[in-house]
Amino acid sequence: MLAGCTTWLPPAACAGGDMLLYLVPSAALALLLWIGSGAHPFFFVLTAAGTVCHELAHFSVGLLTNAEPVGMSIFPRRIKKPGKGHNWELGSVSFANLRWYNAAPAALAPLLILLLPFAVAWWRTRHGWLFEPLDLALAFLIAPQFLSFWPSPVDWRLAARSWPWIPIGIIVLLGTLYGRQLLLLAKG
Repeated sequence: MLAGCTTWLPPAACAGGDMLLYLVPSAALALLLWIGSGAHPFFFVLTAAGTVCHELAHFSVGLLTNAEPVGMSIFPRRIKKPGKGHNWELGSVSFANLRWYNAAPAALAPLLILLLPFAVAWWRTRHGWLFEPLDLALAFLIAPQFLSFWPSPVDWRLAARSWPWIPIGIIVLLGTLYGRQLLLLAKG
């Protein structure tokens, strides 16, 4: 726990402070990579670890949900945007069986990537920590994950195919939160 944190905040608020502090250099490096990648395509090389994780998340969740991934590419290519010139596509995964029940999990799978930096931070700070050369290497591997965890606009459009899950999820959540009250109300 960060020394002195509990003098200002409750202990529960300070519990993850070491992990968050550990992730600051990676987040700052991610910001620099994001700025640099807009300036020159060379920076795509530095974000390759994030691209691989992003596409593997789509692929693996697609396998688990029977979306039947049939192709995966991690090589950047220029694509034409209607009315806006060109843009870069850093990778892609193709599915043969994307349906309403598996579109959202497969398309939004990169959100799981955010667990990776926090798992590494937990591993490195669980017994207290001193910054070591290994942490510098880990910062370079973690930084691209902060850039790659957010699903692309295409991913969000594909996830919209799973719209029935939204009302089902809301009903399950309400049932979990207010199930006892609803049963009492139904019994009269």
